[in-house]
Amino acid sequence: MKLSGPSRRLSIFIGETDQYHHTPLYHEIVARAKEAGLAGASVFRGIEGYGATSRIHTTRILSLSEDLPLVVIIVDTAEKIEAFLPQLDELIAEGLVIIDDVEVIKYVGRAQEQAEAPREAGSEPAPRRHHWGRSS
Repeated sequence: MKLSGPSRRLSIFIGETDQYHHTPLYHEIVARAKEAGLAGASVFRGIEGYGATSRIHTTRILSLSEDLPLVVIIVDTAEKIEAFLPQLDELIAEGLVIIDDVEVIKYVGRAQEQAEAPREAGSEPAPRRHHWGRSS
């Protein structure tokens, strides 16, 4: 799948212990995003934060928390993000959802990128490039 140009970013702020029918909420959101055919979803764990309750959750050793803040980030076209929002209404009892307009510079899977790379007959494949903080 390719995605570039004007897009939308959906940021969902929840707690690590939030559940949906005995399943971690973040997992259910990612699974539903995949089922909906969205371009991708990532879950990030915060090391410290607070939300509507104003109670600070932290990884510091003296005040260990079992409910660290999480953010699920999904980026896709405006139409696909808008179509996904009713599922969040069903899933999220407490949290924060933010939508912003973004510009996607490049989003291409590795297999697709290699297939599209021009090669001359009999030449070696193009060297793999570095992507987002990891060697490929």
